[in-house]
Amino acid sequence: MAIVIAAGAAAYVKWGPGRSGGSGDSATGELTVRYRTDGPTETTTAKPWLEVINKSKKTIPLSDVTLRYYFTPDDAANSAAFGVNCVQTSRGCGNVTHKMGTLSGGGATTHYVQIGFGAGAGELKPGGTSEGIGLQLYRLDHKKMNQATDPSFDAKITHYAPSKRITAYVRGALAWGDEPSGTADTDKNPASSPAAPAKGVIFDNFHYTGPDDPALTANGWQIRTEKGGPGIHDTWTADGVTFPAESSAKGGQVLQLRATTDGTKKGTKQSEIQSAKPDYFTGTIAARVYFSDKPTNGRNGDHLNESFFTISPADKSNKYSELDYEYMPNGGWGAPGPRIDTTSWLDGNGKPGSRTTRTQNQSLTGWHTLMVTAMNGTVTYSIDGNKFFSHKGKFFPRERMAAHFSTWFIDLPFKGRRTWDTRVNWLYYQSDRTLSLTEVNKAVDDFYAAGTNHVNTVPKS
Repeated sequence: MAIVIAAGAAAYVKWGPGRSGGSGDSATGELTVRYRTDGPTETTTAKPWLEVINKSKKTIPLSDVTLRYYFTPDDAANSAAFGVNCVQTSRGCGNVTHKMGTLSGGGATTHYVQIGFGAGAGELKPGGTSEGIGLQLYRLDHKKMNQATDPSFDAKITHYAPSKRITAYVRGALAWGDEPSGTADTDKNPASSPAAPAKGVIFDNFHYTGPDDPALTANGWQIRTEKGGPGIHDTWTADGVTFPAESSAKGGQVLQLRATTDGTKKGTKQSEIQSAKPDYFTGTIAARVYFSDKPTNGRNGDHLNESFFTISPADKSNKYSELDYEYMPNGGWGAPGPRIDTTSWLDGNGKPGSRTTRTQNQSLTGWHTLMVTAMNGTVTYSIDGNKFFSHKGKFFPRERMAAHFSTWFIDLPFKGRRTWDTRVNWLYYQSDRTLSLTEVNKAVDDFYAAGTNHVNTVPKS
């Protein structure tokens, strides 16, 4: 996103027909791409908006269309990983895919985001428009970018206008724009565009820029900041919810939930993120979670709770339902650790008979896939594909629930500053089906391969 220096001189990728290393193809004229930018030239998040218009006399499925937005990192940023997400589109962000690629030529390396569309995005009739597609481009280390020399960026275009520095393709054939020179490492052909997701599916890989990312809210997540428990009451804050790069995670980025304390209530912060709507009921829900057995910094020994659970939206619901994973590296409530509890709740009052639980003392430090299936009156908890706890009867969920991830302190046993981090790689849900770990991993892998960051096809009612 700045000038690339080669042999002591500024080097730029060349543009236009007849370029060295380019395909030499002329655009067919089937499409027009309009562009505008939202945000300053130097920023932690680039915000291109794109619109595709069908100029042909035939209907074009959007699944046949791909777009490329080009940008040029500087030398320091060349090794940095980049993320992209969709913020807004009438076609549904779950139907917009994104992949990174590079072009090498003329002494410079130009990167691009390739935007594609799933079958659920629909089609463009003659003269039809996709309407605006809002995107965000950012470094996974969240450092600033300078867009001044990005090939597709134009600070002057703040209202939609045609831009040939963004290219468009119909089934791999150039349909709009001027390609830069160089050899691409990604096929322009959208033949592998994903099919429309099945009904009742939720997927999220937590590719967000931060807790204030509008895509986070648009995709149905909210960060807890209100008062109350559990743990150290009234210490919930958005400060500990971040989305850092993580080399051990699929896709290279995670949701991180941080809990910090100095041993006093005033010096304590706890973190939780939750789905804003109760979309989860019967079927299979899974998440890949990194549990910590020791603090990121500071003295060990806290009674910490690292949790993943689904829960009724109202504590006093007469159909109250809750399905919990709670990992306590140092134990809690008088019991030793490391310890994992799986609990299904009939109500939230904590009285005898309100829950059924299974506890096992074992270390689960590191990455694990946690799954819960609730089908045909039976709830089964499994970890990494191994059944951990199963039960039937009255503790089966009775209403839709919201999904939560949290990191919190059961108590504060000593003074001194320390920090704990829990990480989440992805979340996947399929309603009304019992899935194996293999089936879950296949579905998740397909979303990553397609460049799909978020999907929710659960019926609204």
